[in-house]
Amino acid sequence: MSLTDSKIRVTKPSATPFKLTDSQGLYPLINPGGSRLWYLKYRFNGKESRIT
Repeated sequence: MSLTDSKIRVTKPSATPFKLTDSQGLYPLINPGGSRLWYLKYRFNGKESRIT
């Protein structure tokens, strides 16, 4: 599933933070206040990590 600009814009915040994921590890974390933090999840030497 791919993320689109319109899909991200119309998403409303909820009471708890949640993710909208794509198939490549990129996702915005949508907080209750409406802010969006972007993360990229990756693996290096078998260890999973993420960058903002």
